[in-house]
Amino acid sequence: MDLLTANDRAGAYPASWYAETATPLPPFAPARGALNCDVCVIGGGYTGLSAALHLAERGYDVILLEAQRVGFGASGRNGGQVGTGQRLDQDALEGMVGKTAAHALWDLSLESVSLTRELADRHAPDAGFASGIIHAAHKPRYVAEAHAYGEKLARDYGYDQIIPLDRDQMRARVNSPAYFGGDLDRGAGHLHPLRYALGLARAAQAAGVRIFEGSRVTVLTQADPARVDTGAAQITARFVALGCNGYLGRLAPQVAARVMPINNFIAATRPLTDTERAGVIRDNHAVADTKFVVNYFRFSDDNRLLFGGTESYGYRFPADIRAKVRKPLEQIFPQLRGIALTHGWGGTLGISMNRMPHFARLSGNVLSASGYSGHGVAMATLGGRLLAEAIGGQAERFDLMAGVPTPVFPGGVRLRWPLLVTAMLWYSLRDRV
Repeated sequence: MDLLTANDRAGAYPASWYAETATPLPPFAPARGALNCDVCVIGGGYTGLSAALHLAERGYDVILLEAQRVGFGASGRNGGQVGTGQRLDQDALEGMVGKTAAHALWDLSLESVSLTRELADRHAPDAGFASGIIHAAHKPRYVAEAHAYGEKLARDYGYDQIIPLDRDQMRARVNSPAYFGGDLDRGAGHLHPLRYALGLARAAQAAGVRIFEGSRVTVLTQADPARVDTGAAQITARFVALGCNGYLGRLAPQVAARVMPINNFIAATRPLTDTERAGVIRDNHAVADTKFVVNYFRFSDDNRLLFGGTESYGYRFPADIRAKVRKPLEQIFPQLRGIALTHGWGGTLGISMNRMPHFARLSGNVLSASGYSGHGVAMATLGGRLLAEAIGGQAERFDLMAGVPTPVFPGGVRLRWPLLVTAMLWYSLRDRV
């Protein structure tokens, strides 16, 4: 079964609140015939769009190939949260790569947020970047851990944007009985993800990038020059940049062994009144909790609660996504029990074994960045910049990311699914204890 078509119509965005409220771009024609370029970028999400834009601004002749529409995948469907830090916390990274590299990775994470905000302000002001993410502890013991971690970031990393929240302070900001405290990260933010992706596409096109939609790559030949085949087009390129994330398929087996697709789901409520909204989240902050299968939510600019949570590990989305998301939504906010859900949609993202992005040089002129594990709005945007830097001969920061270990999933590509499902079931049980 094909992830690109298992749950979606060819050439059409999913019926999400995002797609309904974004101004679409006119379709880009498919690639046809023999084409040549300096860099062929495969994938029209944040990684590919950012890479294409940064490469074009460096003077490269760039072709971008997207199998569906730009922003079609996780980039146009996600929770819109622009978080600081890497997917693993700094304690874990210090143990994994040492303090020097951990500090460099932290600095890259801050750059990823500032870059995303800069690009959104410049190219997608309608994406409505807003500051603040609340991290909500769903167990009492996690509160002290969150506060200690905020103190560590201030002490060891000079990051003073985190405000600790006790239970009462959390309840005043997020009116849910499910949380015992946590913190507010003022340096993080959130935006409309599809509007942001479309803004990047407009900017890339204006910079000279040749964008082709409906152009699925079937064969990638790693040679010098590299050759990329879509069936209808044959592209010869000095370099290839892969930004396929969960939709990689068999195009690069060495990446697929480390990056696995999973599905996540979001529902949108009817617009709430101002009074109703104030009784859910007090300010215009996004929220993510501490469960392994994270619940994440924020308000839209028309007062809908956009609530994300639950996962699946097969190809098919559930028949009734709204019903699937309703359960955790009503557990978190019992005051919204029975509220009308107007939209429900799913998306496929790429996760790695240890939840860190997988950056890799597959050959001298073929590079890949993927596996953002739910932390990709900012990191994928930065990933595109790092791909452009590496292709331009400045590979130090790309190599820093590539140096973070991302193990192969046990059992290889064939057996990783059942093993992951078993692990996820264990973690879901742990969330309840």
